[in-house]
Amino acid sequence: MSRQIVLDTETTGLSAENGDRIIELGCVELFNRKLTGNDLHIYFNPERESHEDALKVHGLTTDFLRDKPKFGTLANDIVEYLRDAEIIIHNAAFDVGFLNKEFERAGLPPLRTFVGEVTDTLAMAKQVYPGKRNSLDALCDRFGVDRSNRTFHGAKLDAQLLADVYINLTRGQDALLIDVAAAEPVQGTTVVAVDLSQFELPVIMAAEHELTAHEAVLVQLDKSSGGRTLFRENV
Repeated sequence: MSRQIVLDTETTGLSAENGDRIIELGCVELFNRKLTGNDLHIYFNPERESHEDALKVHGLTTDFLRDKPKFGTLANDIVEYLRDAEIIIHNAAFDVGFLNKEFERAGLPPLRTFVGEVTDTLAMAKQVYPGKRNSLDALCDRFGVDRSNRTFHGAKLDAQLLADVYINLTRGQDALLIDVAAAEPVQGTTVVAVDLSQFELPVIMAAEHELTAHEAVLVQLDKSSGGRTLFRENV
């Protein structure tokens, strides 16, 4: 299993291209889907004010950040911490855009050039729960993850919450991984092969009202697909 880093940032605003900066980086390390405690949490002096709306979200004032290190002074250490890991981010485009801009200022390459891969939990959640709210808060509520301490958005706290959400979001994947060694018979036991051909499985036909309801669904699919419903083509 690869090393995974669940990552979140807080920023002075919404646009890295227009000069907004990262003011907090929070990373939580997972190995074999378990927390290792080898985490990273840094506040940065952005050398600029936060936008009023952003300040309401993260609560990190200019006075608090004034004596914190600048991102560039720690950029190489951050690269080495993230190197070769799978990076897990909620709404990855936002954080990756800001990180890439900070690395560019420090004369370093973009994030994806030195990490294993970037996994976007927002995109994953939209696939699993289409049409539903899939913000971090919504997913915490859906999975019963305690966020009662989340007065402000904080990078380290949000990364911890996201790690819990990610484990819940991907929990079913573990059941698909077969441990070959564990599947081998224990010495001294007898494995009996079962001839499945001796079993006759009953075929339960759909009732008339079920067929009617199914046809109504197909009619709606025909309308939305312009008559290209795959089910009709394959029967």
